[in-house]
Amino acid sequence: MSTPDRELSPPFEIVEPVNWRAPIIFNSPHSGSVYPAEFLNASRIDLASLRRSEDSFMDELIEGLSARGFPVVRVHFPRSYVDVNREPYELDPRMFTGRLPSFANTRSMRVAGGLGTIPRVVGDGQEIYRDRLNVDEALSRIEALYKPYHRALRRLINKAHQAFGTVVVVDCHSMPSIGVSRDEPRRPDIVIGDRYGTSCAPVLPDVVEDVMSGLGYSIGRNKPYAGGFITEHYGNPASGLHTVQLELNRAVYMDERRRERGARFAQVVADFAALAEALAEVPLNDLGPFQAAAE
Repeated sequence: MSTPDRELSPPFEIVEPVNWRAPIIFNSPHSGSVYPAEFLNASRIDLASLRRSEDSFMDELIEGLSARGFPVVRVHFPRSYVDVNREPYELDPRMFTGRLPSFANTRSMRVAGGLGTIPRVVGDGQEIYRDRLNVDEALSRIEALYKPYHRALRRLINKAHQAFGTVVVVDCHSMPSIGVSRDEPRRPDIVIGDRYGTSCAPVLPDVVEDVMSGLGYSIGRNKPYAGGFITEHYGNPASGLHTVQLELNRAVYMDERRRERGARFAQVVADFAALAEALAEVPLNDLGPFQAAAE
C-alpha cells in the first residue's frame, strides 16, 4: 500500500478567521471519515466496524466556530489509519514485516492495547488488518500525514502565542456512551481532561464545567479520559500554553447504532458556541505565562 494522496487531499484543514476572537483553537483530530480504498482492501473488517473508532460529526459540531473568530482544525483521514493523538512512533512490532526504527516506542500502554500511531484494533477490540503491513508503509503514513498535521498545528499554536502571549487548544473528541467493561459506571455527557491539572490553568476546566453543567450536561473529570498525546504534548501552562480535552458522549448528539446525527445536534452546536464565547471571556492574565513560585 502507498499513501493515497488523491483520496486524502487535503488530509486535514485549518479554517482560520480573519479576526481572532481570542487565542483559542478548536481541534478535532479523530473525526476523519475519508477511508482510502487500499486501506479498506487491506482490512479484515468492514467499513461500519472501522467507523467505531471515529468521533463522528465532532468536526461538524465545531466548524461554525471559525465564523465566530476561533480557528478550527479538522483531520480528514480516520484515526484507524493514522492516529495523530499518539507519539509519532508508537508502533506494535507484531503488526509489521521488517524492522522498526530503534527509536520507535513499542512498549507504551497504548501500543499494548492495540491503539498506537498505526492502530492494530478498532475501538471495540476488533483486529483491523488481514495481514501484516510492511514497516515502510507505516513510516510513509507518518511522514505524509502525521508529521504535516503536527507541523501545521504547531505553527498555528505559535502564531496565537506570539500574538496574544498565551494560547488555549480545546481538543474535541467523542466517546461511546457505554464503556467496554460492564463494571464501568454510566458515562457522563462530557468528560473534561486536563491531565490531572497539568495541561492547563485551572480556570479553563472550571469554565467548561460551569458553562456546560449550566446548560444541562452532566460532567466528569479525567476519568476515563484524562487527555492523550495532544493534551500532554502541547500543554505547558507555565509558558502560557494550555490544552484541555473534551470527550462528548455520543448518545448526546447522535444515534450510535445508525451513525446518524441526533435530534439534539443543532442544540449541541449552539452549546459549543456558548462555551467558546465563555472561554474567550477568560482574562488573558489568568492564562500566563506564569512565574515559577519561589522555593
